[in-house]
Amino acid sequence: MSAENRRRVIVNTDAANEADDQFAIVHALLSPTLDVRGLIGAHFGEGRSAQSQKDSRLEIDKLIDLLGGSDVTVADGAPHALPDETMPVDSPGARLIIEEAHATPDVPAGSRTEEPLYIAFLGPLTDMASALLLDPSIADRSIVVIWIGGPAYGDLVHVGASPEYNLGNDIHAANVVFDSGVTVWQVPASIYRLVNVSYAELEARVGPHGALGRYLVDQLIAWNARWHPRPIESRSLGDSPAIGLMLEPFSGVFRPQTPVRFTAAGDYEPSSKPQRIFVCEQVDTRFLLEDMFAKIARAS
Repeated sequence: MSAENRRRVIVNTDAANEADDQFAIVHALLSPTLDVRGLIGAHFGEGRSAQSQKDSRLEIDKLIDLLGGSDVTVADGAPHALPDETMPVDSPGARLIIEEAHATPDVPAGSRTEEPLYIAFLGPLTDMASALLLDPSIADRSIVVIWIGGPAYGDLVHVGASPEYNLGNDIHAANVVFDSGVTVWQVPASIYRLVNVSYAELEARVGPHGALGRYLVDQLIAWNARWHPRPIESRSLGDSPAIGLMLEPFSGVFRPQTPVRFTAAGDYEPSSKPQRIFVCEQVDTRFLLEDMFAKIARAS
């Protein structure tokens, strides 16, 4: 496939945190229209590991090995959250974002040839915030940040720990990104939790397809058995909407969000900053899951 028919993307992933990043990473790498310019291993706090960023990097490397190898760039992200909203945590991952942002050609807004750099964040926004603090000029480049994170809006109830997990791992970073003026497509918890798959479906559609398929299913079931406190036989592949939206931006329904930022408790509060935040309110899960299952089967 020619370069002009591919979409430049970066995937920033706290890959060892749960069991859904793995499916998203594999889906991205198996999709011919995505020119994956880099995978960035992200931290996920210290609640589950004292070396969470290193664990994420090891998990990315394992998945690439199961795929039979890849020449994709893999970079380490920040080992911890921002100390405040002014101080970046420099890392190879943040530098990769800056480099690729500046590689995006300048074209007139609205041009039919305009194709932004898509950067998917499946965990905290630490590396995007650090890149913006290190080089604020990238906020004016043609970039779309797709963030899986943040609580539900309005009167929808946020079920689960508060603050929402990805947000809670770096609230300072979320505020830096939301205040920056960069375009953000936010997939909040009320949407990402709806990409639910059962063990039975995974055993039928993913498990039979080689060592990769077997690993994806087994690690998900094992994670639930270790960490989930209640009876369960399913899991939301909540990080996967970021990949579906990069594959086909029209597979999501968005609304523009009036300016917000986050309190220390992880709640929304009004912001006076000019923003380009679009909140995803619906994802085409049929397209997303069927495309992923078919590509895993084809790769085996």
